[in-house]
Amino acid sequence: MQSGRPSVDLNADVGESFGRWTLGDDEALLAVVTSANVACGFHAGDPLTLRRTCAEAVRRGVRIGAQVGYRDLAGFGRRFMEVPADELAADVLYQLGALDGIARAAGGRVAYLKPHGALYNAIVTHQAQARAVVEAVLAFQDGHGVALPVLGLPGSSFLELAAQAGLPVVPEGFADRAYRPDGTLAPRSEPGAVLTDPRAVAAQAVRLAGSGTVGSICVHGDSPDAAVLATAVRAGLAGGGFTVRAFA
Repeated sequence: MQSGRPSVDLNADVGESFGRWTLGDDEALLAVVTSANVACGFHAGDPLTLRRTCAEAVRRGVRIGAQVGYRDLAGFGRRFMEVPADELAADVLYQLGALDGIARAAGGRVAYLKPHGALYNAIVTHQAQARAVVEAVLAFQDGHGVALPVLGLPGSSFLELAAQAGLPVVPEGFADRAYRPDGTLAPRSEPGAVLTDPRAVAAQAVRLAGSGTVGSICVHGDSPDAAVLATAVRAGLAGGGFTVRAFA
Protein backbone atom coordinates (compact mmCIF):
# COMPACT_ATOMS: atom_id res chain seq x y z
CA MET A 1 0.00 0.00 0.00
CA GLN A 2 1.32 3.39 -0.95
CA SER A 3 1.74 5.89 1.84
CA GLY A 4 -0.84 8.64 1.89
CA ARG A 5 -3.41 6.89 -0.32
CA PRO A 6 -6.90 7.04 1.18
CA SER A 7 -8.52 3.67 1.75
CA VAL A 8 -12.09 2.47 1.29
CA ASP A 9 -13.81 -0.85 1.82
CA LEU A 10 -15.80 -2.64 -0.89
CA ASN A 11 -18.68 -4.80 0.34
CA ALA A 12 -21.36 -6.94 -1.29
CA ASP A 13 -24.37 -8.98 -0.19
CA VAL A 14 -23.76 -12.73 -0.48
CA GLY A 15 -25.12 -16.02 0.87
CA GLU A 16 -28.63 -15.22 -0.35
CA SER A 17 -29.36 -18.48 -2.17
CA PHE A 18 -31.89 -20.84 -0.59
CA GLY A 19 -32.11 -24.58 -1.19
CA ARG A 20 -32.34 -25.24 -4.92
CA TRP A 21 -32.80 -21.51 -5.65
CA THR A 22 -29.54 -19.76 -6.56
CA LEU A 23 -29.19 -16.01 -6.31
CA GLY A 24 -26.06 -14.17 -7.38
CA ASP A 25 -22.53 -15.33 -8.16
CA ASP A 26 -20.96 -15.40 -4.71
CA GLU A 27 -17.66 -16.95 -5.80
CA ALA A 28 -17.07 -14.22 -8.38
CA LEU A 29 -18.00 -11.48 -5.91
CA LEU A 30 -15.78 -12.87 -3.16
CA ALA A 31 -12.85 -12.67 -5.56
CA VAL A 32 -13.34 -8.90 -5.81
CA VAL A 33 -14.74 -7.47 -2.57
CA THR A 34 -12.99 -6.95 0.76
CA SER A 35 -16.04 -7.45 3.00
CA ALA A 36 -18.95 -9.88 2.61
CA ASN A 37 -22.41 -9.12 4.00
CA VAL A 38 -23.56 -12.69 4.59
CA ALA A 39 -27.28 -13.36 4.93
CA CYS A 40 -28.26 -14.93 8.24
CA GLY A 41 -31.26 -17.04 7.25
CA PHE A 42 -34.06 -14.61 8.09
CA HIS A 43 -34.39 -12.72 4.81
CA ALA A 44 -32.38 -15.20 2.73
CA GLY A 45 -29.87 -18.01 2.95
CA ASP A 46 -29.96 -21.53 4.34
CA PRO A 47 -27.39 -23.14 6.70
CA LEU A 48 -25.48 -24.99 3.96
CA THR A 49 -25.31 -21.89 1.79
CA LEU A 50 -24.06 -19.84 4.73
CA ARG A 51 -21.46 -22.44 5.63
CA ARG A 52 -20.13 -22.59 2.07
CA THR A 53 -20.15 -18.81 1.78
CA CYS A 54 -18.22 -18.33 5.03
CA ALA A 55 -15.69 -20.97 4.03
CA GLU A 56 -15.08 -19.25 0.70
CA ALA A 57 -14.80 -15.84 2.37
CA VAL A 58 -12.19 -17.20 4.79
CA ARG A 59 -10.28 -18.80 1.91
CA ARG A 60 -10.26 -15.49 0.05
CA GLY A 61 -9.32 -13.41 3.10
CA VAL A 62 -12.60 -11.49 2.91
CA ARG A 63 -14.10 -10.15 6.15
CA ILE A 64 -17.43 -11.68 7.16
CA GLY A 65 -20.27 -9.40 8.18
CA ALA A 66 -23.67 -10.46 9.50
CA GLN A 67 -26.40 -9.05 7.29
CA VAL A 68 -29.35 -9.15 9.64
CA GLY A 69 -32.92 -8.52 8.57
CA TYR A 70 -36.58 -8.95 9.29
CA ARG A 71 -37.95 -12.50 9.51
CA ASP A 72 -39.29 -12.28 5.96
CA LEU A 73 -38.11 -14.96 3.53
CA ALA A 74 -41.13 -14.49 1.28
CA GLY A 75 -40.45 -10.76 0.89
CA PHE A 76 -36.65 -11.06 0.84
CA GLY A 77 -36.55 -8.72 3.82
CA ARG A 78 -37.62 -5.78 1.69
CA ARG A 79 -40.98 -5.16 3.40
CA PHE A 80 -41.17 -3.02 6.51
CA MET A 81 -42.37 -4.94 9.57
CA GLU A 82 -43.61 -3.35 12.79
CA VAL A 83 -41.73 -5.71 15.11
CA PRO A 84 -41.74 -5.06 18.89
CA ALA A 85 -38.35 -3.81 20.03
CA ASP A 86 -37.58 -6.72 22.34
CA GLU A 87 -38.49 -9.23 19.63
CA LEU A 88 -36.37 -7.43 17.04
CA ALA A 89 -33.38 -7.31 19.39
CA ALA A 90 -33.72 -11.05 20.01
CA ASP A 91 -34.04 -11.73 16.26
CA VAL A 92 -30.88 -9.75 15.50
CA LEU A 93 -28.94 -11.42 18.33
CA TYR A 94 -30.08 -14.84 17.07
CA GLN A 95 -28.85 -14.07 13.56
CA LEU A 96 -25.53 -12.76 14.84
CA GLY A 97 -24.90 -15.83 16.98
CA ALA A 98 -25.87 -18.29 14.27
CA LEU A 99 -23.65 -16.76 11.61
CA ASP A 100 -20.74 -16.30 14.01
CA GLY A 101 -20.90 -20.00 14.90
CA ILE A 102 -20.80 -20.96 11.22
CA ALA A 103 -18.01 -18.45 10.51
CA ARG A 104 -15.88 -19.73 13.39
CA ALA A 105 -16.30 -23.32 12.20
CA ALA A 106 -14.79 -22.13 8.91
CA GLY A 107 -11.85 -20.44 10.65
CA GLY A 108 -13.24 -16.91 10.66
CA ARG A 109 -15.68 -14.86 12.69
CA VAL A 110 -18.32 -12.19 12.29
CA ALA A 111 -16.34 -8.97 12.01
CA TYR A 112 -19.17 -6.44 11.64
CA LEU A 113 -22.94 -6.07 11.30
CA LYS A 114 -24.98 -4.57 8.50
CA PRO A 115 -28.78 -4.44 8.49
CA HIS A 116 -30.52 -5.59 5.32
CA GLY A 117 -33.22 -4.18 3.11
CA ALA A 118 -36.27 -2.71 4.80
CA LEU A 119 -34.65 -2.89 8.23
CA TYR A 120 -31.66 -0.91 6.94
CA ASN A 121 -33.98 1.79 5.59
CA ALA A 122 -36.31 1.78 8.61
CA ILE A 123 -33.61 2.47 11.17
CA VAL A 124 -32.49 5.57 9.34
CA THR A 125 -35.34 7.25 11.23
CA HIS A 126 -37.14 4.58 13.31
CA GLN A 127 -35.62 5.17 16.73
CA ALA A 128 -37.15 2.16 18.52
CA GLN A 129 -35.97 -0.32 15.93
CA ALA A 130 -32.57 1.35 15.70
CA ARG A 131 -32.16 1.00 19.47
CA ALA A 132 -33.18 -2.65 19.25
CA VAL A 133 -30.47 -3.42 16.72
CA VAL A 134 -27.87 -1.57 18.80
CA GLU A 135 -29.01 -3.48 21.90
CA ALA A 136 -28.50 -6.79 20.08
CA VAL A 137 -24.99 -5.81 18.98
CA LEU A 138 -24.08 -4.80 22.52
CA ALA A 139 -25.41 -8.10 23.89
CA PHE A 140 -23.40 -10.02 21.33
CA GLN A 141 -20.33 -7.93 22.09
CA ASP A 142 -20.64 -8.63 25.82
CA GLY A 143 -20.60 -12.35 25.12
CA HIS A 144 -17.59 -12.26 22.81
CA GLY A 145 -15.41 -9.46 24.15
CA VAL A 146 -15.09 -7.66 20.81
CA ALA A 147 -16.22 -4.22 19.69
CA LEU A 148 -18.34 -5.06 16.66
CA PRO A 149 -18.41 -2.33 14.01
CA VAL A 150 -21.70 -1.53 12.28
CA LEU A 151 -22.41 -0.34 8.74
CA GLY A 152 -25.21 2.10 8.04
CA LEU A 153 -26.39 5.13 6.12
CA PRO A 154 -24.59 8.39 6.97
CA GLY A 155 -26.69 10.56 9.27
CA SER A 156 -29.00 7.71 10.27
CA SER A 157 -30.47 7.27 13.73
CA PHE A 158 -28.86 3.83 13.78
CA LEU A 159 -25.31 5.11 13.41
CA GLU A 160 -25.97 7.95 15.85
CA LEU A 161 -27.28 5.58 18.54
CA ALA A 162 -24.53 3.05 17.85
CA ALA A 163 -21.84 5.71 18.27
CA GLN A 164 -23.44 6.89 21.51
CA ALA A 165 -23.29 3.30 22.75
CA GLY A 166 -19.57 3.11 21.98
CA LEU A 167 -19.77 0.94 18.87
CA PRO A 168 -17.43 1.62 15.94
CA VAL A 169 -19.54 3.03 13.11
CA VAL A 170 -18.79 2.94 9.39
CA PRO A 171 -20.91 5.16 7.10
CA GLU A 172 -21.71 3.41 3.83
CA GLY A 173 -22.36 4.48 0.26
CA PHE A 174 -24.11 2.53 -2.50
CA ALA A 175 -22.50 2.36 -5.90
CA ASP A 176 -25.51 0.81 -7.63
CA ARG A 177 -28.42 2.77 -6.12
CA ALA A 178 -29.84 6.18 -6.86
CA TYR A 179 -30.07 8.72 -4.04
CA ARG A 180 -32.71 11.25 -3.11
CA PRO A 181 -31.67 14.87 -2.47
CA ASP A 182 -31.83 14.26 1.31
CA GLY A 183 -29.20 11.51 1.10
CA THR A 184 -31.59 8.58 1.51
CA LEU A 185 -31.90 5.82 -1.09
CA ALA A 186 -34.52 6.11 -3.80
CA PRO A 187 -37.12 3.35 -3.35
CA ARG A 188 -36.62 0.39 -5.67
CA SER A 189 -40.13 0.98 -7.01
CA GLU A 190 -39.01 4.24 -8.63
CA PRO A 191 -37.60 4.20 -12.19
CA GLY A 192 -33.81 4.43 -12.20
CA ALA A 193 -33.45 3.50 -8.53
CA VAL A 194 -31.07 0.64 -9.38
CA LEU A 195 -28.00 1.49 -11.45
CA THR A 196 -26.79 -1.18 -13.88
CA ASP A 197 -24.25 0.53 -16.15
CA PRO A 198 -20.75 -0.46 -14.92
CA ARG A 199 -19.29 2.91 -15.86
CA ALA A 200 -21.99 4.83 -14.02
CA VAL A 201 -21.71 2.55 -11.00
CA ALA A 202 -17.92 2.94 -10.87
CA ALA A 203 -18.18 6.71 -11.26
CA GLN A 204 -20.67 6.94 -8.40
CA ALA A 205 -18.40 4.82 -6.20
CA VAL A 206 -15.47 7.15 -6.85
CA ARG A 207 -17.63 10.20 -6.09
CA LEU A 208 -18.83 8.67 -2.84
CA ALA A 209 -15.34 7.66 -1.76
CA GLY A 210 -14.00 11.09 -2.66
CA SER A 211 -16.68 12.83 -0.59
CA GLY A 212 -14.96 11.70 2.61
CA THR A 213 -18.31 10.81 4.17
CA VAL A 214 -18.22 7.01 3.69
CA GLY A 215 -15.80 4.28 4.68
CA SER A 216 -17.34 1.48 2.66
CA ILE A 217 -18.94 1.13 -0.76
CA CYS A 218 -21.66 -1.48 -1.43
CA VAL A 219 -22.61 -3.40 -4.55
CA HIS A 220 -25.78 -5.48 -4.22
CA GLY A 221 -25.14 -9.16 -4.82
CA ASP A 222 -28.58 -9.75 -6.36
CA SER A 223 -28.14 -7.05 -9.00
CA PRO A 224 -27.71 -8.24 -12.58
CA ASP A 225 -24.01 -8.78 -13.34
CA ALA A 226 -23.10 -7.87 -9.76
CA ALA A 227 -19.57 -9.28 -10.13
CA VAL A 228 -19.04 -7.17 -13.26
CA LEU A 229 -20.22 -4.09 -11.38
CA ALA A 230 -17.99 -4.86 -8.39
CA THR A 231 -14.99 -5.36 -10.65
CA ALA A 232 -15.68 -2.01 -12.34
CA VAL A 233 -16.01 -0.34 -8.95
CA ARG A 234 -12.76 -1.78 -7.67
CA ALA A 235 -10.91 -0.72 -10.82
CA GLY A 236 -12.46 2.74 -10.64
CA LEU A 237 -11.49 3.19 -7.00
CA ALA A 238 -7.93 2.07 -7.68
CA GLY A 239 -7.74 4.38 -10.68
CA GLY A 240 -9.08 7.20 -8.52
CA GLY A 241 -6.20 6.87 -6.08
CA PHE A 242 -7.90 4.77 -3.40
CA THR A 243 -6.57 1.66 -1.69
CA VAL A 244 -9.36 -0.89 -1.46
CA ARG A 245 -9.16 -2.75 1.84
CA ALA A 246 -11.43 -4.05 4.61
CA PHE A 247 -12.28 -1.72 7.47
CA ALA A 248 -12.66 -4.54 10.01
